[in-house]
Amino acid sequence: MSTREQPPVVRVSPGPDGMVTYLVEAPPEALPPVCGRDLELAWYAARNAALAQSWGAIRGFRFRRPDGSHTDLALADCDARCWVGAVDRTVGIGTSYGLAICLRLLALVDLLAHARWALPLCRLARDGAELHPSLLRAAATVPLTAEARFDEARLRARLAPFLLPPASAPRLGQATV
Repeated sequence: MSTREQPPVVRVSPGPDGMVTYLVEAPPEALPPVCGRDLELAWYAARNAALAQSWGAIRGFRFRRPDGSHTDLALADCDARCWVGAVDRTVGIGTSYGLAICLRLLALVDLLAHARWALPLCRLARDGAELHPSLLRAAATVPLTAEARFDEARLRARLAPFLLPPASAPRLGQATV
């Protein structure tokens, strides 16, 4: 295996103030796809942590870009800290795979907060949200952007077949003859 095929190295550096810094030897868009099931488990772990009000540490990420520059990401928001802490406790974010799960979870939450088109793929309930399997699969495999988000147009295109109701299928409660 060549150096180019090695997963990006993640170095974890806890600070004296409780902040944890992750130094990642690759940009967010180079992180690997993940299994949909792993992302789903992270979703439930984050939901349970939020219900338990299990707030996590402030975390900072520094991603090295191929040209030597870097991208910084700081998570000081209580909700984001909670979700990241849950992922860290369940799969660990000190590896490129665990970090990919974490960033995909955050990107998914960000998407659901503002992309109304995705709401049909999400069932909201008092204790959280249930996500359509196609949304989880797409979020697990669509590449992240340089800002550790999803390219909304690309994700929407991947999900288009699940957003439109089938033309020939009867609606629930509608009698067929």
